[in-house]
Amino acid sequence: MPVPELQPPAETTRPLRMTHEHRLRFKTLFTVLLMVVCANVGDLLLKRGMTQIGAVHISLDGLKQTLLSTVQNGTIWLAILFLLGFTLCYMSAVSWADYSYVMPAGAFGYATQTLLAIVVLHEAVSAKRWIGVFVICIGVLLVGHTNRTPRTRSRWRHD
Repeated sequence: MPVPELQPPAETTRPLRMTHEHRLRFKTLFTVLLMVVCANVGDLLLKRGMTQIGAVHISLDGLKQTLLSTVQNGTIWLAILFLLGFTLCYMSAVSWADYSYVMPAGAFGYATQTLLAIVVLHEAVSAKRWIGVFVICIGVLLVGHTNRTPRTRSRWRHD
């Protein structure tokens, strides 16, 4: 009686091993999430810092005073650090993922920024603004269901 030949297990039977596409998808989603967190925290801290400084008066003396106050404000420096974190995440994400995916996916931050404005800053948000946020979130969901393919080659490069 012939012995059946042993075959290697199918790729689907190895759930712990991620394919390159899955790793790239995870890396992109994680980086976009980190991008949103850094942007939201940075913007929130910037708002807090500017509230501490007061209104900016558009004049030579007013701008000079605002600049001096800004440089001395720890909240604004912390905001700048978070916004630098956003910039680094954004630069990383667009280096391997489609710009047409990263930007709309990052727009989900508008929803969280609106919630933070209510919870942390105690701002009133009108129904029209909530409708706008809802429309943005629908767009993010649509973009999120597309492929997150890395660029194989850039049309902007002249190799």
